[in-house]
Amino acid sequence: MFQFSDYGLSTDVVLLGAIGCIFILLILCIVLIGKNSSLKKRYMSLMEGADGRSLEESFHKKFENMDFINEKIREIDTRLNGIETNLLKTYQKIGIVKYDAFKQVGGTLSFVLTLLTKENDGFIMNSMHSNKEGCYIYIKEVKAGEVFVSLSEEESQSLEQAIGNM
Repeated sequence: MFQFSDYGLSTDVVLLGAIGCIFILLILCIVLIGKNSSLKKRYMSLMEGADGRSLEESFHKKFENMDFINEKIREIDTRLNGIETNLLKTYQKIGIVKYDAFKQVGGTLSFVLTLLTKENDGFIMNSMHSNKEGCYIYIKEVKAGEVFVSLSEEESQSLEQAIGNM
């Protein structure tokens, strides 16, 4: 016959331990019943007014909507790539310097205009105005921010101004 006294335990201690374990298990059962009730309420509110068929249709519509959105995102991404490609070819940087070309009384009617792409390709246009002789326009090509002909002081200023614009 099994006796607790053989192991140095009294029957009272074993009984108190068993009652403590039962009490802990009772508390755990109450917590689980409460969580199960909360979960059941959430499930019932989800399924309220909907049978399995309408829920399946709702999921199907959501997935169709996601496919539509993904297709639109692909279209927009393709258009943006085209815009970025074209944007690299447009003039984005501008430099302009006004000056008096012939030191006349007429004022600063002459100007240098520099237009550059993102890669600093473009041109320098120098418009020199004279009260007596008319207007002269010169164009100089710019490749990667460099010009292979000599520049006037105003043309250099305009080029530096344009390259500095981001």
